[in-house]
Amino acid sequence: MTLAVTGGIGSGKSLVCSMLGRKGIPVYDSDSRTKALYDTVPGLPDRISMSLGMDVRDGGGRIDRKKLASAVFSSPKMLEALEGIVYPEVRKDFEDWRKECFEAGADIVIMESALILEKPFFLDLFDRILVVDAPVEIRLGRAVRRDGTDRDSVLARMAGQRLLNEISEGRAVPVADYIILNDGDIAGLEKKVTEFYHKIIEYNENGSF
Repeated sequence: MTLAVTGGIGSGKSLVCSMLGRKGIPVYDSDSRTKALYDTVPGLPDRISMSLGMDVRDGGGRIDRKKLASAVFSSPKMLEALEGIVYPEVRKDFEDWRKECFEAGADIVIMESALILEKPFFLDLFDRILVVDAPVEIRLGRAVRRDGTDRDSVLARMAGQRLLNEISEGRAVPVADYIILNDGDIAGLEKKVTEFYHKIIEYNENGSF
C-alpha cells in the first residue's frame, strides 16, 4: 500500500508522518529528497538553468537555491518549467525508494508532500490519501512559533497553498480518503494517528477502510 500524507503549513503533517514512522511505516520526505536530488542527479543544475533561460548555479556548478527560489517565486512560467524537469526525477526517486522498501519487507509506505492534491502528476502513485488539517489561524500561529518569524512572512508562504487554505477554511472538500483534524494537543493527535494507523493496517489486510 502506498499512502500520501499532505497538509498545509502548520497543519502538523510532518508530525503525523513522524508518529506513523515510529510505528514502523517508512516515510519519504519529498522536500528533503528533492533538495538532495538537486545535488546528486548528474547534469540537473545545467538542465534547469537551460530551461529557465538563466543561470541558477553557484560558482561550483551546483544549484544556488536562493537564486532559484527568487527566479520562480513570481514567475508561474518559470515554476512550471522547473516542475517539468524536477518532478520526473522525484517520481523516479520515489518509485526506486518504494521498491526497496517493499523488497525489504514493508507493507505500507508513505510519501509526505504538501503538493500532492494540486499536482496530478503524482496522484496515480497512491492507494489512499490522508489530509492533515487545522484552522488557518491555528496553522499560522504554529508556523510563526516554529520558525521564529512574523505573520506576514508565513502568510506569504501560505499564499502558495491555495487549495489547502480553502480546505482549512471549509471552502473546498479535499479529494482524500481520510482527514485528521489537528486542532488540539499532542496527546489528542497521538490518539487520532493511532486510530488511523489501525484503519490502514485493516485496509491493507482486508481491503476495507
